[in-house]
Amino acid sequence: MKAIKTWIGKLPLELLFWIGSLIGVLLIDPESESHLSLCPLNQLGVDWCPGCGLGRAMSLLARGAFQASWEMHPLAFLAFLVILSRIWNLISNLKTTHNYG
Repeated sequence: MKAIKTWIGKLPLELLFWIGSLIGVLLIDPESESHLSLCPLNQLGVDWCPGCGLGRAMSLLARGAFQASWEMHPLAFLAFLVILSRIWNLISNLKTTHNYG
């Protein structure tokens, strides 16, 4: 157990954040009407926000519902690719160097 904690402690915080965000996206129920919103515009009562629905659209995309994902937010595919690309870059950097910055 101590070896696992030591190994995880050596990983860059950004890598853990992006992996955690993908796990969070996979755990979202996109069909749920009520959901936690961290959007400041939504909290202020503004109906339109360019980012709202992105997490649920990414969850639909991960489940294979491509059309529903596109209808909810057209940038979900791009966001998914950017996150996966960043994770790939961090892991490849981890393998080649010990400089995480």
